[in-house]
Amino acid sequence: MDPDPNTYPLLSYVITHLASVKPSAINSPQIVSQMPHLSRPNVITSMKDAVSDVSKARSFIQNLGPRPDKELIDKARSKLAEIESSLVVSLEELFLCPRPGEVDLLEWRAFLAEQELEIRQDTDGEKRPQLLILQLNEMHEAYVKLLKEAEERLVKIYEDEAENSDEANAELARILQEAEGNPPERIYLSERKLRSLPPEFGNINSLLLLNLSSNELKVIPESIARLENLEELNLSSNLLESLPDPIGLLRNLKIFNVSGNKLNFVPDTICLCRSLIELDVSFNSLSCLPTHLGRYLGNLRRLSIHFNKIRSLPSSIGDMSALCFLDAHMNELSGLPDEIGRLTNLEILNLSSNFTNLTQLPNTIGGLINLKELDLSHNQIQALPYTFGRLDKLAKLNLLHNPLDIPPPEVINEGVESIKNYMHDLLVEEERKSSLEGNEQTQNGWLTRGGSWLMSSASFVGGSISGYLIGGAPKNAAYLEEAR
Repeated sequence: MDPDPNTYPLLSYVITHLASVKPSAINSPQIVSQMPHLSRPNVITSMKDAVSDVSKARSFIQNLGPRPDKELIDKARSKLAEIESSLVVSLEELFLCPRPGEVDLLEWRAFLAEQELEIRQDTDGEKRPQLLILQLNEMHEAYVKLLKEAEERLVKIYEDEAENSDEANAELARILQEAEGNPPERIYLSERKLRSLPPEFGNINSLLLLNLSSNELKVIPESIARLENLEELNLSSNLLESLPDPIGLLRNLKIFNVSGNKLNFVPDTICLCRSLIELDVSFNSLSCLPTHLGRYLGNLRRLSIHFNKIRSLPSSIGDMSALCFLDAHMNELSGLPDEIGRLTNLEILNLSSNFTNLTQLPNTIGGLINLKELDLSHNQIQALPYTFGRLDKLAKLNLLHNPLDIPPPEVINEGVESIKNYMHDLLVEEERKSSLEGNEQTQNGWLTRGGSWLMSSASFVGGSISGYLIGGAPKNAAYLEEAR
C-alpha cells in the first residue's frame, strides 16, 4: 500500500526518490514549488535515510495483500466468537462425561486429556483463517501509524533544513555586505551546514584565514583562488570530491586542511602553493600524491596523509628538506622510496597499519639523523635494516605486530635503546666485513696488475735475447750500435 499523496504529501514525494521504487509507482503531487528546499540533493538524502523503515514496511505490506474491509473484519470477529463458544460447550460436555466403571482413573484422565487436545487442535484450525484476517488488519493499522510518524519526521527535517539554510544564507550575505566597507582578515564558518559558497567570497582579498570546516560543501568555487593573501584554509569534514585547479594560485597559503572529505586525488597545481608549511589530506580516498609534490613544497614542515589508500610515496618527497612530521598510517604502502633518507630534519614518522603491504624499509632510513619518534606497528616487517643503528636521536619506537627476526624479540622487549645498540653493533660488523672485502679486492687487484707487468717485462726481455741468439740483434737495437 503506497502512502496517499493527499494525506502524506511529503512522504509520498520522498518515496518516489527511493531506488527501490519506480518513479511512476506513486503519483506524488508537485510540492517542490511550495517547498523549494526539496530540490537540494542533501535534503532528499536526509529524508530518504529517515524513511528507510517505511520503505521496508511498504514492501512487506505489498507482499501480504490489501487491507481487509470492515465487513470482512466484523465477520471474522463474529466467527471467532462462535468458535470460542463452541469450544467451551465441547469441553464442558467432555469433562461432564461419566467415567465407565471398568476404566481406571488414570487411564480416564489420560483419555480426557487426549480428547481435549484434539478438540483444541480442531478449534485452532477453524480459528486460523479468521485470525489471519485480523492480524493483516493490525499490520495495516501499524503501517498507517508508521506513515503518520514518518510524515511528521520529514516535516521536521525540512523545517530544520530550511531554517539552517536560511540562517546560513543570511550569514553569508551579511559577511559579504560587511566586507565591502570593512574587509575582514578572518572568517569562521564551521558547522553552519553550508552546502555552497558564493563565488563573491573570492573578492575578499583581505582574508588571511578562512575556516569552512564541518559543513556540507561538495564544491569549492574557483573564485577562491583570488584570495591572494590567504594564509590558512580549513576545508575539513565536508563532502568535497575534488579541489579546483586554480587553488595553486594561493601562493601565500601556509596551512591547508582538507581532511575528512571524499577526495580521490589532489590536483598537481597544489605544488604551486610553495609557501605551504602544513598540509593535511588525511581521511580521504587518495591512492597517490602528486609526483612533484616534494620538489616544489620545500618549506613544508607537516604532512598528514593517514587514512587513505596510498600505495607509494613519490620519490620527490626526499626534496622536502624542512619536513619535521610525516603521518602515513592506515594506507596501503608497499615500501618507501630511497629518497626518504634525505629528510634529515624529520622528527616524527608514523608508518603504522599498512598491514600486509609494508614488508621492509630501505637502507637509507639511517639518514633520518634527527628522527625522535617512529611507529612501525601493524605491518609485516621481518627485519630492520642495519642502518637503523644510525638513528641516534630515536627515543620512541613502536614495533608491535610485526613478524620481526632482526632484532630478535628479547632485544625488542628491552626497549628502544637496546634495539638501537643491537642494530648499531650489526652495522659496525657489516661495515667491518665490507671494509675487509674492499681491502681484499684492492690487494688482489695490485697482485693481478703486478703479475701482468712482470709477465710483460719477461716477455720483452726474452724476446730480445732470443733475437740476439737466433737472428742477430733486433731491428730496434740499432741505436745501441750507434751509441758505441
